[in-house]
Amino acid sequence: MEIELIRLSKLMSERGLCSRREADAYIEAGEVLVDGKEISVLGTKVPKSAQISLKRRARTFQNSKVTILLNKPVGYVSTQPEKGYTPAIELIRPENQFGGKEKLQPHHLRELSVAGRLDIDSRGLLVLTQDGVIVKQIIGPEADLEKEYLVGVSGKITPQMIEKLCFGLALDDKPLKQAVVQEIEPNLLRFILREGKKRQIRRMCELVGLRVTKLKRVRVGRVMLGKLPEGKWRFLESHERF
Repeated sequence: MEIELIRLSKLMSERGLCSRREADAYIEAGEVLVDGKEISVLGTKVPKSAQISLKRRARTFQNSKVTILLNKPVGYVSTQPEKGYTPAIELIRPENQFGGKEKLQPHHLRELSVAGRLDIDSRGLLVLTQDGVIVKQIIGPEADLEKEYLVGVSGKITPQMIEKLCFGLALDDKPLKQAVVQEIEPNLLRFILREGKKRQIRRMCELVGLRVTKLKRVRVGRVMLGKLPEGKWRFLESHERF
């Protein structure tokens, strides 16, 4: 029986060891061991069952990466803005840190990527990370993490609207994945989505005749916004997983 081989960098990414780009860099640097043997040739293919490990320098680099959770206020954009707009990363300052023993260092701000945008009119949990594995987990093409939102709306909510919001709508000519939508208070909805199209919730509500008046993300995967005050940030703890 022929053994199926797979590109080493792809297998490392699939196992969550690092991103494919990082895997290629580690391989070139001779920092990857496959079944105890150093591999330093890009494009090397290995069996899917191979035992893969990183040498100490690569492990140290991976473990030094940080993920930051920010309670983004309205009025800030998630990524690099047009002129006149303030990016949320400007809130990642020592005086805005909430709890935790580790203190902010200059290298923590290098190559921080936003994993799941919030538009300028929305607030709540924004994830910024140096870890490509986490970015892929949250917004990669195969990402399936739940994102939970509290959404205030104007307009009369009907059971038919809720049913349509849960399943049956399309955006950009593509059907949306099934969602969980509940009215938890008058004119306050809870949305749980497994995708994140641009301004998705606002557009969904418009399609059924509702207008969003406020929107707050309170959860990404298993990580909750919790008691993090608005405008404050904290590091993701070592025991927390998305």
